[in-house]
Amino acid sequence: MDAIWTVRDSNGDLLDAFTGASRLEVGCKVMPRHYDAFRLHVSASYRELFDRALAQILDREQWEIIRVR
Repeated sequence: MDAIWTVRDSNGDLLDAFTGASRLEVGCKVMPRHYDAFRLHVSASYRELFDRALAQILDREQWEIIRVR
């Protein structure tokens, strides 16, 4: 059985709308604007911008991306 990634809110509930095969895939679903998937894999600076913006959203919403079995 493969693990999947999802978002857990501040109440401990899992948010089914934000489920994916990787943490990056879930992060792209959380982001309000589109980030290019290829550039996220090949550009460290682009990925850093993405990670910073994602961390701000997760912090603001009090969400956490977790791995579940």
